[in-house]
Amino acid sequence: MPKVSEEYIENKKRFIVDCAYKVCLKKPVEMVTMMDVIEQTGLSQGGIYRFYKDLDEILADMITDMRKDYNFIDKIDEALNSNGSDASFEKTVHAICDILSDIMEKHLLDIQKINFDLTVLAINEPDRAEKIIGQTRGRSNFEYLGSVILPLLTKACDQKDLTPVRRPDDIIRFISAAYVGIETDCILSACYGKAPINTKCEPRPMFDTLASTIILLFGGKENE
Repeated sequence: MPKVSEEYIENKKRFIVDCAYKVCLKKPVEMVTMMDVIEQTGLSQGGIYRFYKDLDEILADMITDMRKDYNFIDKIDEALNSNGSDASFEKTVHAICDILSDIMEKHLLDIQKINFDLTVLAINEPDRAEKIIGQTRGRSNFEYLGSVILPLLTKACDQKDLTPVRRPDDIIRFISAAYVGIETDCILSACYGKAPINTKCEPRPMFDTLASTIILLFGGKENE
């Protein structure tokens, strides 16, 4: 086999990953096969296996690329650091929920859809999902979000002007469940036309409501 450059290999792998991404937009990730990707690329089976040993290796590179395109870590940092210590708890919560609604609105029909499918795959095939994630690179948005939100909420519990109406760990579990619910309902509504509550679900008003709910649960003052 003739020697090829690293650039050639990277370009080929990029092409294959882009084709896999297109396939994943058209069908649930769990149902995607290597043959689907091969047909999308137009390469032979031998041609694609020169660059990837299996479908999960391709999906791992696809998720790595998605982490670059779907990155709100810097924006979250900016929201947390804006105005320094003078930023109120209420203002910070709304700023973070605004960021989450912005990114979800932008990627609801593509990256969010695929992320949702990957969650379903993780539920049905946990070992496979663990293998795929183990091959990815870069920081996960939500791992990072959890690492900074927990200290923010813990600090809020110590503020004299805030009195949580429930135990903080109960509120945090609720926030996690609420986020997943917003994501699921918005994706089902936008991608499949089947929102559970039989109405169109949109990220911004739902995240705005979540922000108000978090503030009130922590004993903050909303709309002031």
